[in-house]
Amino acid sequence: MQGGGADGAEVTELLVLLADAVRLRQADPAAAVDRRLCSLLGRRLLDLLRTEVVRGWTKNGGADAQMPALLETIERVREVIELDWEPYFTSQLSGPDGLELLVEVAHDLRSPLTSILFLAETLQRGQSGPVNEVQRRQLGLIYGAALGLSSVASDVIELARGGDQLAEKEAVPFSVTALLGSVRDIVWPIAEEKRLVVRVLPPRADHRLGHPVALSRVLLNLTTNALKFTEEGYVEIVTRETSPARVEFAVRDSGRGIDPAVVNILYQPFRRSTGRRRLCFSDTGLGLTMCRRLVQAMDSELQVETRPGWGTRFFFEVDLPPCGPQ
Repeated sequence: MQGGGADGAEVTELLVLLADAVRLRQADPAAAVDRRLCSLLGRRLLDLLRTEVVRGWTKNGGADAQMPALLETIERVREVIELDWEPYFTSQLSGPDGLELLVEVAHDLRSPLTSILFLAETLQRGQSGPVNEVQRRQLGLIYGAALGLSSVASDVIELARGGDQLAEKEAVPFSVTALLGSVRDIVWPIAEEKRLVVRVLPPRADHRLGHPVALSRVLLNLTTNALKFTEEGYVEIVTRETSPARVEFAVRDSGRGIDPAVVNILYQPFRRSTGRRRLCFSDTGLGLTMCRRLVQAMDSELQVETRPGWGTRFFFEVDLPPCGPQ
């Protein structure tokens, strides 16, 4: 920092406020943050704090189990002291090239994120050599963060296209069991890191006619979301044959449930999360928005039931007539 005593005094004051904000938010995630931290200098100091915490944790070999919680608290403070980004974001995209630019950025993000996902999972499974428990959890965090970012990038691209375009114009044959297994395999590193169980229950008649790409996208988003907000217990993807040609899909978690006041805004894109505890990903609402539109494109409706202490269940019912050998 350049300048004389005034600058030094300001930095000292902001550092004290920053330390207090992190300490208070560790005890109470809803604790108020001093608005003086919303200055450009305050945000820069928070970025420096986060960098130093990560550097110290890395030098220590990632052995301090408290550091992930501290980093999460710093992230919550950062969200509060940031200027409201939504009006700025809207103004930047309101021009004729705004949406096209956003889609290009999302495309550019997906390629390196896919590489990160592949490498993190390979390392976590021990395919490149043995890893200890601390390293396995760290790799799970990396995988979860990359999957969340990749999902947001995909959601942005889908939203630009309207969000309701099915990859298959006509219903195609596919295996429901294989589809559910694929979703479980993708989210396995997140579940492993959080020590959660992921269960799947396919229908009796496995081979069906439908839209597997859209189904996979919806179930992956819902399952990732469920894992994000579940601290212990399980997440399950359950199917139920409501008739020979119709199947209900449900993603249920054993988390804390959703605040009833938030249920009505779940499907609003570009909302900011104010309720459920976040982990590493964006809570813009894009994922649930895309899920709802894809389910509607399959002539159904995404529904939710939730109770405090019981968890949350997202479900929908679609036409999937049996086909081929069963």
